[in-house]
Amino acid sequence: MRFNFKFSNYKRLYNFFWFLSLLNIFFSTDILLAKTFSISDIEISTPFEINFNKNTIIDEGFSQAYEQLILSIVQTKDQKKIQNIPLSTIKGMIETFSINEEKFIDEIYYLSLNVNFSKKKIFNLLEDKNIFASQPIKKDILFIPIIIDENKNEIQIFSENNLFKNWNLDKKKFHLLNYILPTQDIEDFNLIKNKLPDLENYDFMDIINKYNLENYIIMVIFKNNKQLRIFNKINLNGTVDIRNFKYKALELNIEDNEKKVIKNLKEVYENYWKFNNQINTSVKLPLTISVNNDINLNISQFEKTLSDIDSIYDFYIHKFDNKNNIYKIIFNGSPDNFLKIMKNKGYNFNTQNLEWALK
Repeated sequence: MRFNFKFSNYKRLYNFFWFLSLLNIFFSTDILLAKTFSISDIEISTPFEINFNKNTIIDEGFSQAYEQLILSIVQTKDQKKIQNIPLSTIKGMIETFSINEEKFIDEIYYLSLNVNFSKKKIFNLLEDKNIFASQPIKKDILFIPIIIDENKNEIQIFSENNLFKNWNLDKKKFHLLNYILPTQDIEDFNLIKNKLPDLENYDFMDIINKYNLENYIIMVIFKNNKQLRIFNKINLNGTVDIRNFKYKALELNIEDNEKKVIKNLKEVYENYWKFNNQINTSVKLPLTISVNNDINLNISQFEKTLSDIDSIYDFYIHKFDNKNNIYKIIFNGSPDNFLKIMKNKGYNFNTQNLEWALK
């Protein structure tokens, strides 16, 4: 039997298989997971008793994963507003989950869980509570803590400073900032000591430049019998900010006081970082992007880039033909901010028309 195909039939067949490949790309697991907040290694243990219920344990893992996510993306002042969320609501925001490991040891059941939450559903929940989420961006920063005893006119730095020694002892999974402490350098010690009369105006660049880190926090605690005054020079994302705040007089050598100060300061720095990475989900900017199929471009990588940007609320292929893919994108922010983010990721656009074209 012989079949005769016209050119138009070949073209239809080509478009059909091209469409199938597009669907495979768009609905791939990688793209799906890129549209989620991933919380890994939630660990739970419970006695293995007569009334043991594995589903109950997994539900507890879901609650813990939700709590860890909220601690990562919401500032402290707003966290109480969304603490008592029903389990059914939490489960409704979960896209996928997986069990890393489960085992029984000495009649104790151990479970390790990964949970992926829908970004869109999390943002909708927060927006209903008038809360703006932050991008959970982890960042290495140089942290230089200094204590000045004004009564004794003494300076404490490096191993002489308990905050320096104990700062990184209590790391939490939800912390976004990873503190890099400077090495003990006698030259740096003498440099800081010589700048003591005007330490708040010293830029510390002679020390900072020794480390390959763009972000830093200089913390100087001035303590006397009346109070602790804490001076902070914070450089995150290229902007230097000065913050001062005070505590009532505390003896830092007391362990509980020291832990309290460290916890409070870390909270301040985490909230500052979250504020700088806040997503204004109340702004939903519709964008139309045209991508020429002849461009040497990996469509899957382009879509993954869109998915990885937390301030992109949603995107989808609006229409396509054998020349172009037309994307509809909902962006939480201004057009200039979108263009800046995409430029940093290697994408530029012709914006002369309402339908922007990828160059």
